[in-house]
Amino acid sequence: MLIPEISSNKAPVVHIAESRRAMGQAAAAGIAREIRTRLDQQPGVRMVFAAAPSQSEMLAALVEEENISWDRVTAFQMDEYIGLPAGSPQRFGVWLQKAIFEQLPFEAVFLMEPGENPAQAAGAYAVRLNEASIDIVCCGVGVNGHLAFNDPPADFEDPLTVKLVELDAKCRQQQVDDQCFEALSEVPMHALTMTIPALLAAEAIFCTVPGALKRDAVRCALQGPIDSACPASALRLHPRCSIYLDLESAADLSE
Repeated sequence: MLIPEISSNKAPVVHIAESRRAMGQAAAAGIAREIRTRLDQQPGVRMVFAAAPSQSEMLAALVEEENISWDRVTAFQMDEYIGLPAGSPQRFGVWLQKAIFEQLPFEAVFLMEPGENPAQAAGAYAVRLNEASIDIVCCGVGVNGHLAFNDPPADFEDPLTVKLVELDAKCRQQQVDDQCFEALSEVPMHALTMTIPALLAAEAIFCTVPGALKRDAVRCALQGPIDSACPASALRLHPRCSIYLDLESAADLSE
């Protein structure tokens, strides 16, 4: 059962669920409605997915949604580590393949492959993303407020679509706390990421953020200044953003 959404005349719309599972189901239902609506109005849908444990419940529920013509949906990933071996389970592309891409008959799936020349790979992926508008972004928020791998201070006016970044210590520690890596020393120092403007260019954004470790970031994103010190605060600049929380991640929000 969902707790009534926070009422507000401003974006984003915030939904708070009783549990992490209910949060994921609510987010998936919202995303599925958006996909169906768009497929009723246009030939195909282009989506960007984040890869993180925070997205697990949503993706599992989205796979179970019915009456979606996935063969008319093109999928992209939001970010990717640099320096991990191909096939490494920590690679976001590998994670997304298992979580959703291999389970549904997408029209096309485009993975980020940094290769030996990440800067060139960033440019090539940007070209692919910019071939047409992005309809839907499915994202989360990091413990340091990062959006994709845009750690603070983030550039809200970045001219690039995809870029190479150096990950800060708090971002890298989150990967250990999420049990994606056993030690900080194993977490890559660099990654490719879509930029803030590229993410905000999507027609609709669905942000799923569970867990007590995210409550400070959620409070800053939703009730602090819209500022580069909290990259996720940029979500409040988007006219069609829905944020899904559980009781733990919403614990520090004021009425």
